[in-house]
Amino acid sequence: MGILPEVTPPDRKIPFNHKALWTATTLLIFLVMSQVPLYGIMSSDSSDPLYWMRVILASNRGTLMELGITPVLTSGMIMQLLAGAQLVEVDFSLKEDRVLFSAAQKLFALIIAFGQATVYVLTGLYGPPGSLGAGVVLLLILQLVAAASIVLLLDELLSKGYGLGSGINLFIATNICESIVWKAFSPRTINTGRGPEFEGAVIALFHIMFTWNDKTRGLKEAFYRERLPNIMNLLSTALVFAAIIYLQGFRLEIPVKSAKNRGVRGAYPIKLFYTSNMPIMLESALTSNVFLVSQMLFARFPSNLFVKLLGVWEPMEEASGQLEAVSGLAYYISAPRSITSALLDPLHTVLYILFIVSACAIFSKTWIEVSGSGPREVAKQLKDQQMVIAGHREGSIYKELKRIIPTAAAFGGATLGLLSFTADMMGALGSGTGILMAVTIIYSYWEIGMRETQAPEGASMGDMSEHSWFPCY
Repeated sequence: MGILPEVTPPDRKIPFNHKALWTATTLLIFLVMSQVPLYGIMSSDSSDPLYWMRVILASNRGTLMELGITPVLTSGMIMQLLAGAQLVEVDFSLKEDRVLFSAAQKLFALIIAFGQATVYVLTGLYGPPGSLGAGVVLLLILQLVAAASIVLLLDELLSKGYGLGSGINLFIATNICESIVWKAFSPRTINTGRGPEFEGAVIALFHIMFTWNDKTRGLKEAFYRERLPNIMNLLSTALVFAAIIYLQGFRLEIPVKSAKNRGVRGAYPIKLFYTSNMPIMLESALTSNVFLVSQMLFARFPSNLFVKLLGVWEPMEEASGQLEAVSGLAYYISAPRSITSALLDPLHTVLYILFIVSACAIFSKTWIEVSGSGPREVAKQLKDQQMVIAGHREGSIYKELKRIIPTAAAFGGATLGLLSFTADMMGALGSGTGILMAVTIIYSYWEIGMRETQAPEGASMGDMSEHSWFPCY
């Protein structure tokens, strides 16, 4: 712990304006790192094994943010699972245990970053190691580990109260929104065989309407063009955003009252998305790692039967050098590319829907147990606040919550999975998973902003209102 980099907690309450400034500064540093190329790269034209997870892991190929938030996210999830399964004994009510757990998580993240950086460089992602030379290989690894350390510190800076929310969530949402905005307004031209076309859907709309003589045909082209973002994709994205925001308001409010002060009543909300975006994040991490392992194995052992069962990969038409799964497990757990492909292969579509819905439901139900937001922890929280469920005895709080919370978490996770599939079929920009994560994160930031601006100076969460009871995630 003495040699690990650390951000000291603030010794006073940070004003909202200062938190917003620190958050903006953190975001600026992330954006700069996402554009600064790694020094020493010889070539990066080979197939990208992380192609499917770049957006949701805040990663940008060939830059300092090559690893993105992968080390931090992987370390946090594994440590949470170890603690939840009691393989690591930790008492979060003790400050010493919390500090040790945080330090172990940080050290584990740095080890993961070093391991990933070494694998990327030595497997030739930036060029043959023999051609790069030992010095450049070492320099590339050091750059990636140093960048991962900066991401760790930026996340810790926000999490310890200097900024708003979590650095990890901020980077994910920013990366996804940046991808959506780029696909909508990109001025880059791409030759699709019919001459150069603007990549951005909105830019292409204006260009087509000004240059095509047949306006009706041009409008149809702008709305439904293939292989490049179109206006229907943009409208689908807006519709999915609105649908998720609408569903965020769905909740089951459990009436609670004070066991000590008569007349003090409130409501404990169990949201539809009780575990927020965690189920879809875990499902995406699982799927992407299957893609990564399958593609690397297929590149080395294309004739092996087991490798073929895991996934067969072929070049994509619109991305030169990039591969896509065409059969095997990797194919059936990947989303259909369009409504047409979904209808042409109904078995793939049905299996994918079953996979994503059941996986999100299981991950959501599991996460409440390992993250401290399960019925037992919520019952303890209400008991500590001397609150009981109206119409029930104090001893039956846990039993009632156990009946409600796991069911709500599983149903919410399944809803997220179904929404992700629907968004993919509608052709929403940034992928269905990416949009779900972006909207849930942005909505959580809106809630944080409302609480920060409405809470009186020095007030705690429990002091804000007798009618405000928030689940702890």
